[in-house]
Amino acid sequence: MTTAFNVRGQFVDIQKKDIYPAEIQVSKNKIKAIKRLPLAPEQYLLPGFTDAHVHIESSLLVPSEFARLAVLHGTVATVSDPHEIANVCGMEGIKFMVNNGKDTGFKFFFGAPSCVPATPFETAGASISPDDIEQLFQETDIHYLAEMMNWPGVLAGDALVQEKIALAKKYGKPVDGHAPGLKGENAAKYAAAGITTDHESFTIEEGRDKISCGMKIAIREGSAARNFDALIDLMDESPEHLMFCSDDKHPDSLLNGHINQLVARAVALGKDLFDVLRAACITPVAHYRLDVGLLQEGDPADFIVLKNLVDFIPKQTYINGHLVADKGIPLIPKVNCNPINHFNAQPLSKDAFLLQHETGPAKIIQVLDRQLITKTLEAEVLAKEGQVKADISEDILKIAVVNRYAANSKPQVALVKGFGLREGAIASSVAHDSHNIIVVGCTDEAMIKAANLIISHQGGLSAVTAQKDRILPLPVAGLMSHKDAFEVAEQYTQLDKTAKNMGSNLQSPFMTLSFMALLVIPQIKISDQGLFDGDVFQFISVFNKKQQK
Repeated sequence: MTTAFNVRGQFVDIQKKDIYPAEIQVSKNKIKAIKRLPLAPEQYLLPGFTDAHVHIESSLLVPSEFARLAVLHGTVATVSDPHEIANVCGMEGIKFMVNNGKDTGFKFFFGAPSCVPATPFETAGASISPDDIEQLFQETDIHYLAEMMNWPGVLAGDALVQEKIALAKKYGKPVDGHAPGLKGENAAKYAAAGITTDHESFTIEEGRDKISCGMKIAIREGSAARNFDALIDLMDESPEHLMFCSDDKHPDSLLNGHINQLVARAVALGKDLFDVLRAACITPVAHYRLDVGLLQEGDPADFIVLKNLVDFIPKQTYINGHLVADKGIPLIPKVNCNPINHFNAQPLSKDAFLLQHETGPAKIIQVLDRQLITKTLEAEVLAKEGQVKADISEDILKIAVVNRYAANSKPQVALVKGFGLREGAIASSVAHDSHNIIVVGCTDEAMIKAANLIISHQGGLSAVTAQKDRILPLPVAGLMSHKDAFEVAEQYTQLDKTAKNMGSNLQSPFMTLSFMALLVIPQIKISDQGLFDGDVFQFISVFNKKQQK
């Protein structure tokens, strides 16, 4: 269906750094003309926003439902890494995401996951080989090589890593990076291998180093990992190298805002309006060579109408000339889909999470709120009859991971500090990167109940207290719901509230829990195979056996 209409307002010409009254003329889904006027309504016309790096799965919504929320905030496109579902369902999962997104009109640009499984130190549900990546690149719906998390392999010249990067170069696809903490010579070597972006910088010095190597920096502000404050001053130094991304955003926060929130915050800090809008609208489109309009004559008619240039809340969002959001109401129709999954875990017995006490201090995962990185603590821990117990008074709780892909696998159990729970347990089948079941709690009984709720629904998020059990089922790969986005956001909000009523003061307890199994982010994490030191990339014991007598 083609469209023809005109919109008048204050045209924000980002590339020429000018704002003036104008009329946008749309015909056949494209910008036919932009005509300067002597007067126009006090509303602002500018290109739509692009999220430069996001895992749609982390919204707990299938792409078609994600789109219905994103357009409310002026987002017209995402650079989407289907890494999460690929770890569960492989090529079938990637194709599910592409096909579900196609039916929306929203501009999803999916990549070929580069690290599935992410490491050999966890059990995933599938693998993506170089042959798979080449097949994906031969299809027109795959636009880049998604984040190369195996930065040690890049630096070491690993043959498999080099083969994947070579395929991206062969097909003219950009290569996304993932290199937390990398600076100096290592950053330069990483970039020289062909890596073009990074969204994991958590200090401004790190960002500067990577920019000096020619990389684009995506300033990330998701539900758990938040680097905006640390990096935003790069806008004064190297605005042409910056983009904005959410990476992982849960449905409650997506309901409230998206890239428009970062734009508003940056402008409120006094950053140059046009530099900020270039990062939000233009740089990702240019870098990834996306078929997204930039409000130039002949472009696809992808644009937004804003009330003001303060809060950046859209009145309307257009994609390919179609009105997809109007006055806070999404106009993208719902899409029917058949869930896919990979889930074989069986109910756990009452002794599943026993942890034998040993002499000496225990290694404990220290959670850092709003960060993916963790710290390693050592402390004496509470024990009874030879078994480690959670110590609520010291906020030292048990954490466990259960292999979801095999029946009756032995769970791995460790200790964590920082969740703040005073009762019960929370659990999730969203556990980056392999998405096994992860659970943290105050008693073994509550942990087993929370995990078994997940198992009985073959995926979801759960919270268990003495008064009530809650579960948000996630039937699509144990990662997403295909239900209405607003309904899922409300269910998640209630779960989040439950976890906080249980004592957690984390910004996003469930998102933080999901990253406790993310082995590629230092310093200490846990997988279904054991406690893991991300600095040296090897398993470690909960108790330091060298100190035993």
